[in-house]
Amino acid sequence: MMTDNSHQVEHSIADFEALKTAIANSETLLVKEIVAGQTMQKLEKDYLLELARLGKNQDIVKVLEVVPLRDN
Repeated sequence: MMTDNSHQVEHSIADFEALKTAIANSETLLVKEIVAGQTMQKLEKDYLLELARLGKNQDIVKVLEVVPLRDN
């Protein structure tokens, strides 16, 4: 049986994987859709920004830079 918390973790992991793939594929619109209304932990955000910078995609970097940090 899956608890609400484990379902939330699975959903979060799936979103993170989808976001990494969208960044790697330079899919700016998809990145915008995934992060809309979301917050991130600092480590997640730093990792994703580095991934976008490695791909030399300044549009995605700009999208990620404005994502607010989560208080954890």
